[in-house]
Amino acid sequence: MTNLKMIGAVLALSACTSEVSEESQQVGAQESPLAAEAPKRVIVNFKAGANKANVLRELKGKELLAIHGMNASAMELPAQALAALDKNPAVEFWEEDAPRKMLAQSTPFGIDMVQAPLVWPSATGANRKICIIDSGLYTAHEDHQSGKAITGYPTGWNADKCHHGTHVAGTIAAVNNSVGVVGVLPNGVNLHIIKVFGDDCAWTYSSTLADAANRCVSAGANVISMSLGGATKSKTEETAFNNAWSAGLISVAAAGNDGTNRLSYPASYANVISVGAVDSTKTIATFSQFNSAVDVSAPGVGVQSTVGALDLNTLVVGGTTYSGGYVDGAARSAGVTGTLVNGGLCDSVGAWAGKVVLCQRGTIAFVDKVNNVKAGGGVAAALYNNVAGGFAGTLGDGVTSTIPAISLSLEDGNAIIAAGGIGQAATAASSFTEPASGYDFYDGTSMATPHVSAVAALVWSYNTSWTNARVRKALEMTAEDRGTAGRDNYYGYGIVRAKNALDYAIANP
Repeated sequence: MTNLKMIGAVLALSACTSEVSEESQQVGAQESPLAAEAPKRVIVNFKAGANKANVLRELKGKELLAIHGMNASAMELPAQALAALDKNPAVEFWEEDAPRKMLAQSTPFGIDMVQAPLVWPSATGANRKICIIDSGLYTAHEDHQSGKAITGYPTGWNADKCHHGTHVAGTIAAVNNSVGVVGVLPNGVNLHIIKVFGDDCAWTYSSTLADAANRCVSAGANVISMSLGGATKSKTEETAFNNAWSAGLISVAAAGNDGTNRLSYPASYANVISVGAVDSTKTIATFSQFNSAVDVSAPGVGVQSTVGALDLNTLVVGGTTYSGGYVDGAARSAGVTGTLVNGGLCDSVGAWAGKVVLCQRGTIAFVDKVNNVKAGGGVAAALYNNVAGGFAGTLGDGVTSTIPAISLSLEDGNAIIAAGGIGQAATAASSFTEPASGYDFYDGTSMATPHVSAVAALVWSYNTSWTNARVRKALEMTAEDRGTAGRDNYYGYGIVRAKNALDYAIANP
């Protein structure tokens, strides 16, 4: 018998980024559950005809999950019982039940970048089903009310306290109506939601993910979308995705947000498409993991999509309202008013008593900018981007501020200055209502992943008799080459392009 336990870092998806490195924010909580002397969570794969109940009784264990479609279970066992697993004649192999976390960051720019509108006259995705494995979906959202059938598992799949799964679903399928945003597939793709993250948004496990993948197959899905990952490989999990591929599905997963060459799973399995993230200039994101497993890349910086909460962050200057994003950790306020001053980069403390301070992103971390504004007597900080578009910001894990801070796009920051807003009265407001139909900008390979999942379904819907191999090859062979000529470890084959992929699939059987 083979002991496949892989002790290592966990890791995964972050919904937003800050000037603080992603990797530094993930230290500590990533230790493998097998490293402690508490009961151990493992996956046990049984031989045909084995009596699981006897094994549990002998080892004084507890079954946590019988993995759908496999003769395997997630179990909690006493630490001293692990050695006995290697000798148990009923056990094929066992391994760590590796944690999996969320990777976690108008027409959003990514929709045009992946050429989705160019394909809509030919294919809509209405005959395809995408299985989203994530934190659920707020199905009452105004942008998820028509044009698609939505099913899910388990009970509670139709709620989403984390908002991550709802954001992913919006990129895939936000409907083409008079409000909000539009997705890659706004005209009727079917969704099946598997909720693997609870309301605490903490990690899930490889056993749960294997179970979810098998349930996607059973639900008749064509594409599996996973904006999640972890550093530890799982044979059980890999088998589930190999089986999904053999059943004709395409599985897509986030490459990871560490900004390193570390492999992430399930993205790095051969039968899963690994996705890196690019910004609006088609440049690879600094947080996007780069390695030999990266297949393609897609928009993953400043991606606007649906969330299950109304997060209103505004700056009113000279009668004009500028809408932005919440800087995580900052105070909420119904509105604070003061004269607007230009703090530049806000990399030092100014004489800002009673002022609302406009700061440009760059040079120092968001938390340092906000602290400088507060130290100078400022009543609110408005941080505008240093590249095109909006952004999601954070003061850091567990860090808070007593003054409100909001994020604005580069365009809005420049417009405020050009319109003579400096020196005028300005009101900054930040409020949060949940549940509600809202929209937000997230960064992460998590945000790139649904672009690719949706493009795969869009291309495939033109001809449902095509194989998963044909569609995957079309995506890879027609991706817009970026970085080093040919495939490289950052962009993979390049940025996915729906129209080019469809033309290739038609011409190359």
